Amino acid sequence: MPGYLSNAWFDELNDAIASNSPTPSSTGGTSLELQQIVIDTPEGDVAYWVRLDAANLTVGRGRLADPDVTITETYATAVAVVRGELSTEAAFLAGRVRVGGDLRALSIHQSRLQRVSAAVAGVRDRTTYR
Repeated sequence: MPGYLSNAWFDELNDAIASNSPTPSSTGGTSLELQQIVIDTPEGDVAYWVRLDAANLTVGRGRLADPDVTITETYATAVAVVRGELSTEAAFLAGRVRVGGDLRALSIHQSRLQRVSAAVAGVRDRTTYR
């Protein structure tokens, strides 16, 4: 079982994405680069990114030079969201998630991001959280 935000977790996430082939975007060719920053993890702060274009989705560790949107949250909040104990919207409204950048771009890709989330549900079920 991979630990949340570990290298093994990212590997399983990308394998699940590749095998579930999220549907191509109907967003008129727009792409999205989403930076996620999780602070206060057991290993310190962890940054990872999600890239969506018309046909592909990729996820990786590290920081993007110029992301469209940046989401910052604590480890506890990220775990609650991933486990389905807290919605992203509720976390945002409660001030537990900070979002910066082009929120319109995030909105355009919301339905596709939700489909991707469903595609990787098995990884979430196999993940360990500290």
